Parts: sequence; structure tokens; C-alpha cells
Amino acid sequence: MDAHAAGAPRPVSPWAVVAVASLAVFMVFLDAQVLFVAFDDMRSSFPSVSFATMSWTLSAYTIALAAALVPAGRMADRFGRRRVFLVGLVAFTLASVLCALAPSAALLVALRVLQALGAAALVPASLALVLSVFPPARVPVAVAVWGASGALAAAAGPALGALLVQTWDWRAAFLVNVPVGALALVLGARLLPESREAARARFPDPLGIVLLAGALTLLALGIVQSDPWGWASPTTLGVLAGGLVVLAVFVRRTLAVPHPALDLTIFATPSVRWANIATAAFTIGFTAMFFALVQFTLAVWHYGIVRAGMAMMPGPVVVMALAPVFGRVAARHGQRALLVPGGLLYAGGGLLLLTGLGDRPAYLTELLPASLVTGLGVALVLPQLTSAAVQGLPRDDFAAGAAVNQAIRQLGATFGVALTVAILGTVTPTTAAGDFHGVWVMLVVCGVLTSAAALALPRRRAAHDPVTTALQAGAQP
Repeated sequence: MDAHAAGAPRPVSPWAVVAVASLAVFMVFLDAQVLFVAFDDMRSSFPSVSFATMSWTLSAYTIALAAALVPAGRMADRFGRRRVFLVGLVAFTLASVLCALAPSAALLVALRVLQALGAAALVPASLALVLSVFPPARVPVAVAVWGASGALAAAAGPALGALLVQTWDWRAAFLVNVPVGALALVLGARLLPESREAARARFPDPLGIVLLAGALTLLALGIVQSDPWGWASPTTLGVLAGGLVVLAVFVRRTLAVPHPALDLTIFATPSVRWANIATAAFTIGFTAMFFALVQFTLAVWHYGIVRAGMAMMPGPVVVMALAPVFGRVAARHGQRALLVPGGLLYAGGGLLLLTGLGDRPAYLTELLPASLVTGLGVALVLPQLTSAAVQGLPRDDFAAGAAVNQAIRQLGATFGVALTVAILGTVTPTTAAGDFHGVWVMLVVCGVLTSAAALALPRRRAAHDPVTTALQAGAQP
């Protein structure tokens, strides 16, 4: 560990630290997956709120998380990883309770931002705690276990969310976090050691954080509202132009200040640049796929909520089973060897959805094969992106590179939801099947772009570094 809290340090069980950290990360990832399934039920509770407006219950979360990840990680290093982890845990759990009690859609969106801030504190602090208690040789195994909690949440989330919504309603999707959060808080207070940076570093630029959040909000707003406002309307064009201007100001300030909100200078390394471009493209498609498929099975095939949740499970199960295997392959042969075919496989899954899904339910012959193919593509691509994004950096820049990559993932998730909402527009039973074709085309494009970007990566990893291998093992959807 870097430093201990005051007083005689208690004996630390490294695997107890992994267990507590994994429990908290499981809760965060489970919440994200469950809400995709619960989204339709949330809309029914606020019938006067449009589909586009309700989508901000998803987008506001990812925007806040993208903007807060880097500063939250710095706070954990400075003020103590255990302390920030516990504060984030309390914030996430309390926000979950408040979300369940929200009387309006506007308040629910605001509380989702609070939930995202708690998640931003939890995720980097939990990984830092795991890294602090293991020797370098054991880090890959420990982080693989930590990361597996995310894959487990992705596999269990759709079915669990559907059962919760059917038994109670969407509010149960938030309340399920309470017992998990309470257990993690009790165990964390007893078992987690404190650690922090040995030399105090400067806090990231606060104005840059605000500019990043503002740019993402304006761009997402312009895309989400493009259908009701019209793509060519002055309002849409003005909001999108404003987002681009704020983004340009953010980039300019980031390159000028000594301690930026996101260290964009790492993009000068070609492998880092192309790996993050692949991350953005793939995450847009991945988020759009999951969100759209839930809506498709409900609106077009008229599945019940539990059946829709069960229909989503095969893909995440494939990822959970194969991602560790592919991680070991990438450690020997390089990420490029998996990312290029993985993106093309994902595009192939999108083609199956585009050419196969029709108005009448045909799960075994249409949706299941596409889910298995896309799941294989996700298993090949998603766990390799973080390690590919840091492999060209000096060792001291691994943390910054990983933080930037995670922020870009959240940016991709934001635009994945926003583009899906814009493509679907106002879905009606008579037009729904055709409306979804645009989403399936987007999946194909995202898969091809992922492979194209991955072609710029080196064929083999330059070095078999344990920290890079750990990031590779721990990266999750």
C-alpha cells in the first residue's frame, strides 16, 4: 500500500478487499443493465413525458459519469481510496433510494446524476484498492476477478430487472441496490485498508470538467430532440453548434492548462488514438444494441417484460464465458488480432438483425443467432479495448490512459442512447419494425469502424506488462 491510515494497521486480507470491491462494482453495473429493461415501465409511470425526454434518465447518468471519472479517481488518490470508496457507496445507495421515490421525471433525471457521481467515486477507487494490496505478479488474477463482477451483472441484469419490474415496478430496480450497498458498506468499513498517493498531485481543472459535461449535454440534447424539433430546425442546429463550440473550448483549455480534466496529449501516441476511436465506435453500437433490442421485443414482438429480459441473456453469457479466454489470447498475440475480426463479427450480428428480424416473433431462428454472433464479437472486442488504449504509453501514464478510455466509453454510451432515440423517433405499433432498421444499420457501421480503427494498432504487444494485462482482464461492458 502507498500509505496507511493513522494508528496500527490491521491485518489485511487481499481477497477480502477484492470481494468488497467486486460487490460494489457488481451493484453499479447491475443498475445500468436493469434500467434498460425497466425503461419502458418508467415511461408508463410518466405518460405525459415523451420518449426522448425519458431517455435522459439514461443519458444524464452517462454524461455525469464521463465527466466525473477522472476527478473522482484523483480524489481517491489524494484523500484516500477507502474513504472515497465508502463515500461513493453511500452516495450511490442513497441516490438509488431517492430515485425509487422520485415523483417526477425531471427529479428522477437529477437524481440519476447524483447516482452517477457515486458510481464515479466507486469504480476507480475500488480498482485502486485492489491494486494496492496485491504484488504485481498477482495483479492480473485479482483484477480479472474484480472485472468478472461486471460480466456477471451484464448476464444477470436483464432477467433480474425483468423479474423486479413484473413483481413490483421500475422503482424496485433502484431499491435492489439498497441491501447490496448496505452489505458492501458494512464489510468495507471493517475490511478495507486505507491508501493514498505518496506525493500530492494537483487536482484536475474544475472548469474543464464543467466544459466537458456541458458539451456532452448539448450534443446529446440536439441528437435526442432532432425528431420533435426537426434535424434542420434552427433550434437543433443551434444546440448542436453550441455543443461543438463548447467542446472546442474544452479541447483548447485542456491543451493549455497543466492539470487538465482529461489528458488529451496521450492521443499523440497513434496506438492510443486509434484504440480510443475504436472504443467510441464500438460503445455507441453496443449501447444502442442493448437498448434497442429491449424496446424491439416489447414494442414489436409484444413480449412480456420477463420474456424480454430472458431474451437478452445469451449475448452477455457468451461474453462472460469467453472474455477471459480471449484475454489470454490477446496477451500472447496482441489486441489487434482479436479486435479486427471481433468488430467484423459484431457487424455480422447487426446484419443478421437487419435482414432477419420481422414483425412476427421468431426467437430461435432470428434473434438468438444474432445475439450469439454479437456476443462473440463483444467478447473479442470490449475486454481488449482498455489495454489497447494504454499499451503505447509510459508506465506512469497507465492510470491517465485508462481514465480517458473509460470516459470515452461513457461518451459512447451517451451517444448510443441518443442516436437510438433519434432514429426511432416516435415509435408506433404500425411503424416500429421499420423504425428499428436504422438502429441495426448503425450496429453494422459501428462494427466496421471498430475493425478499421483496430487495423492501425500494432500486431503484437510491445511488452507483457502485468498492469496492462490487469487492465485487459478487468475491462468490462
